[in-house]
Amino acid sequence: MMKKALALLLLAPNTNAFSPPSAATRTAAALGASIKPQTRLFNAPRHDVRSGGNIEMDPEEMKIQQALAEHQQNAPKLGFPTDVRTLVQYNHGFAVISTNSKANPGFPGGSVVGFAPDELGRPVFIFSGMSTHTQDLLADPRCSITIASKEFKGAADGRVNLMGKVTLVPPEEREAMKEVYLAKHPGAFWVDFGDFNWFRMDEITDIRFVGGFARAGTITPKEYAEAKPDPVSAFGQAIAAHMNDDHMESTIAMVAHAIPGLDVSEAVITSVDSLGMYVKCTRTPRASDQPQQFKIRLPFPRKITERKEVKDVIVEMTRTAAKSNSDAQ
Repeated sequence: MMKKALALLLLAPNTNAFSPPSAATRTAAALGASIKPQTRLFNAPRHDVRSGGNIEMDPEEMKIQQALAEHQQNAPKLGFPTDVRTLVQYNHGFAVISTNSKANPGFPGGSVVGFAPDELGRPVFIFSGMSTHTQDLLADPRCSITIASKEFKGAADGRVNLMGKVTLVPPEEREAMKEVYLAKHPGAFWVDFGDFNWFRMDEITDIRFVGGFARAGTITPKEYAEAKPDPVSAFGQAIAAHMNDDHMESTIAMVAHAIPGLDVSEAVITSVDSLGMYVKCTRTPRASDQPQQFKIRLPFPRKITERKEVKDVIVEMTRTAAKSNSDAQ
């Protein structure tokens, strides 16, 4: 079961400059006397928006935002465990590993490293004996791995952080790990170097996921181990690239059909899975001159399992959207 799920609202609640302080603010104030001087500049966690008075929203804009929120809530999704497992599986094969620095005790050591997930989603690595992160892990196996989605370009895109222990792979399992690693990195000729060693994150203790705007939370190691990568996501990025390059106007039409009144200037498909697509949209709200960017879910009319079905469903959705938008004009 997902724990500590974090829901981020599209609209910040209206607040008043004289509203009571939040719980976080009261807590920070109570602890103020014990906080070191250099940390008193820290902004306490909160989501308050202060203004000189209540913010009034254009009624039509409010209607659009309410329709968008309802659509997002009801749109079918894979679920966090499958999302996380899918992101790790179909990643480009590189991540940031943060180790406890042996050379600089008390500080984290960060490195960009190659990895490949095994059948349980455990990251597998092959490290040079001379690498600082190798020495760090031999001294203290506790670390974290931060993996960004293959299409990552900014805050709207997904990323996963796995915390746990990375240890040496037993000799009898190393040939199997070589096969796993070469499937992701076929040009990794260094797998046969004598001074390189196989490591694996055998013990995953904490998993944090940010799927983009309005999607963040954690899953348990058990949920992660039991989840299977979404099969359509394996080729979904190629479909997204084709749509973005040649048919963005169709995606814009599908967005307008899904949420009437939501006119966007740009709609970039960031991922495609068996239940639908995530689309990063750009629009300028009513009564505003500042564009905003957000991600929405466009569900498929039915679950799909094969590549040809994706094409058929997108064509179907495009035609439905075109007819609906034409009738509305």
